[in-house]
Amino acid sequence: MQITQADSEAVTRAVAEAELKTSGEIVTVVAQESDGYTDVALALSAFVAFTGLVLLAFFPDPVTGLVDTLSGGWNSEWTASGLLGLASAITIVLFLATFALTLSPAVRFALIPGRVKTLRVEDAAIRHFKVGAERRTHGRTGVLIFVSLREHRAQIVADSAIAEQVPPEVWGDAMVDMLREIKAGQLGAGIAAGVRDVGEILAPHFPRADDDQNELPDRLIQL
Repeated sequence: MQITQADSEAVTRAVAEAELKTSGEIVTVVAQESDGYTDVALALSAFVAFTGLVLLAFFPDPVTGLVDTLSGGWNSEWTASGLLGLASAITIVLFLATFALTLSPAVRFALIPGRVKTLRVEDAAIRHFKVGAERRTHGRTGVLIFVSLREHRAQIVADSAIAEQVPPEVWGDAMVDMLREIKAGQLGAGIAAGVRDVGEILAPHFPRADDDQNELPDRLIQL
């Protein structure tokens, strides 16, 4: 999903309008992906290679028979060293082949468990919140809306003053409204909807003061 100039403008406008009602500061971030998942690809490759090794140990005849056929049928008796070499070769080939497959983003993200994606997006959201919003406002009223496109996931993270007043489950409606639009292919409209909902949630608890200053950027941050 591509982020257009219209998307950026819609989100920036929504943030500016929402902050007219609240002293809360809303930051929006869109990442193409939250992690490279190299560790997951390596673990998956090792699992496939190990599984192949185990299957060879329990069912060697089909494999050795195939190798004999491909070699012209000359290897009539397998030695211990020959079997060890065959097992090593199969393990290496399976590992490299699986890892090569995971180099394709489409394949890699299809194979990654959903729970792993969720945890990595949560970690990325918290990491970006600590860098870009946490304790960067006078009243610790920063809120981060984080969207990770490849994982198809989003997170809302709030600073300490807001977390004391607003339970985490309250953000549920904002998430629903945001993801409904994003699933329909309307990225900018979805994030803007989430921003408006967050603004409505913050307004009763953190109304905008007359001398309120804009402390965090309104623009959509793209990673």
